[in-house]
Amino acid sequence: MERDPVEARADDGLDLYDVSTWEPRTTIDRLSVGIYNGALTLGRVVFVLVALLIILAQFVLGGIGALFSTQPGAVALVALSVVPALALFAYVYSADVTSSEPLELVVGTFVLGILFAGFAAVVNTTLGGLQGVPIVGLFLFFFLVVGPVEETVKLLAVRLLPYRHESFDAVIDGAVYGAAAGLGFATIENALYISRGLTMSGQVVGGGGVGELIGMGAGITALRALAGPGHVIYSAFAGYYLGLAKFNPDRSGPIVVKGLLIASLIHATYNSLVSIVPGVANALFGVAPIVAFFGFVVVFDGVFGYILYRKLKRYAAAYHASRGDEIDEATFSPEVAEFDG
Repeated sequence: MERDPVEARADDGLDLYDVSTWEPRTTIDRLSVGIYNGALTLGRVVFVLVALLIILAQFVLGGIGALFSTQPGAVALVALSVVPALALFAYVYSADVTSSEPLELVVGTFVLGILFAGFAAVVNTTLGGLQGVPIVGLFLFFFLVVGPVEETVKLLAVRLLPYRHESFDAVIDGAVYGAAAGLGFATIENALYISRGLTMSGQVVGGGGVGELIGMGAGITALRALAGPGHVIYSAFAGYYLGLAKFNPDRSGPIVVKGLLIASLIHATYNSLVSIVPGVANALFGVAPIVAFFGFVVVFDGVFGYILYRKLKRYAAAYHASRGDEIDEATFSPEVAEFDG
């Protein structure tokens, strides 16, 4: 931490209050602290309320709330669609070798991940016209809008709630909370896609039984089940680097940017390739698009899920080494978990 020249050269006994150091001593000092903290709290509350209003608007205007209230089977489809993402989150949570994170913070981050998805939806819709740029429009949209925006709002969920809590006491905690935010984001995204798919397929509110509803929604549920784990992987990476930034405050900005870059690039690459690979596989090899889609998603998520696994294992190895435990030197090798060339 940088120090003023006066403070650096002064004797320890010299009082430098309001000269080169500061602490709340006077009434106006304490008032300033109260105003600052109050403004931060109010800002957080307003931010969350706006996010809540956006989500509620999507449920009301999009008919999602009406569909879910009259068709309990739709809720079951959403729950089924997030099972793989939930399983991946459970692994990340269990990989925290330091201490278990409080359930209330994990759930709170999950809920904020749901709420803040509304901001991403607004930005994506507003800038959706970028897709109309000839040839490169879709890629520009994914790499400049969708990836950065969605990963940023998920990271905001972590930054807003658990980041300052005393339980966030290790770098790896960032990955846990990032994964929780990603799970929340995947949940609301799956709900939107499934409800839209049911509506487009002709399953109107109040029509058909639960069996018919589940039969009609099975396909979109399976597709969303494959898409969900990606959000957990991306935001776990971004969250890990947010944790790294917390314990390296002198370089916190670039570290956070690195995490967002990694998460955004993986995310945008997935969106870009998944829109191309099935068609190419079908044209060149005759593979059914749905089969190519499933195969691509499993391989893509498998590769980056493995990289995340190695990163978490390397942290665990370093943690055990710091405690004097025996470690696997191969696991601790820096080269197995880095994106840098």
